[in-house]
Amino acid sequence: MSNEGLPANEQLPFWADLLSRELAPLTLSSAMATVGFPARVSVLDLGSVRVAAFNSPPAHLRRTWADIRRADPGTYQLAFVSGTPLWISQRRQDSGLVFGDLVLWDVSHPFEGAVPDQGRHVQPVIMQLPREELPLPPDKVHRLLAQPLSARTGMGAILARFMTALDVYGPDCDRRDLSRLGAVALDLAGAYLAQHLGAYDDLPAETRQQAMLARVNAFIDHNLGDPDLGPADIAAYHHISVRSLHTLFRQQGETVAASIRRRRLERCHADLTNPRLRRRSISAIAARWGFLRPADFSRAFRAAYGVAPRELRRAALRSLPDTQRAALSDK
Repeated sequence: MSNEGLPANEQLPFWADLLSRELAPLTLSSAMATVGFPARVSVLDLGSVRVAAFNSPPAHLRRTWADIRRADPGTYQLAFVSGTPLWISQRRQDSGLVFGDLVLWDVSHPFEGAVPDQGRHVQPVIMQLPREELPLPPDKVHRLLAQPLSARTGMGAILARFMTALDVYGPDCDRRDLSRLGAVALDLAGAYLAQHLGAYDDLPAETRQQAMLARVNAFIDHNLGDPDLGPADIAAYHHISVRSLHTLFRQQGETVAASIRRRRLERCHADLTNPRLRRRSISAIAARWGFLRPADFSRAFRAAYGVAPRELRRAALRSLPDTQRAALSDK
């Protein structure tokens, strides 16, 4: 959804009404209203969880008790902030400027927020979490409101990456997959917040398992180039038994080894179809992602995609527009 096709004087009122519908009733103002307020949002429904990716100019927003009486969806809003910093104030707590990290607020209580930088758009991805479904008591969660929450390492980085990936790839999923992703989103958010509260061990076993699975998957993705990556090393790094690791992966319907192989092949496929890597040898691409024997890689690739790596690369280059192919030949 976008307001960019509207006259400049109508863009801000349209956007304010959109935010009130998609998040909760609130008041929006901006110093840029007189010159236009071009903004857009994409919304993904994951059952009871929603993810909204915004791109909008700097603004000031406020939600009051009067707004809450109009409508209270009973959700927490967890935002991963990019583009430019923003701040949130709620329940006598102030986040300060947040950028590249996460911040949480509760729409059942008044709050205020703003983007002070007048030169750049803010691009938060906001996950709307039903308060009743988050496996943590509200009185504990309130300690984290309007506080910067790290998204640079560990569970925070995994959660932020998951949120941005949902925005990019979620629209391609069917309804059943989206519902499953909503359950995973609740588990990841619950585990992340519980970790900050020192209440991780109080979470349901299923929530802790989903959080561990997300950590393991992130570790595998980060280490795909290691040809020796296997269940024993993965389990040891996460301080669990190999048997427990295999039990986790049964939830995905895929063995650990099959998951590693599939992801390596997916990375190879992406590199082989990338025209900027056309001069890199196929064996170098395979080795980059953990395939040290070219013959083994070729067999696995053909079995997965029904075509040899060299044939795929040629087809990808042939499918490029003439202008792009000509530009590449000059380099």
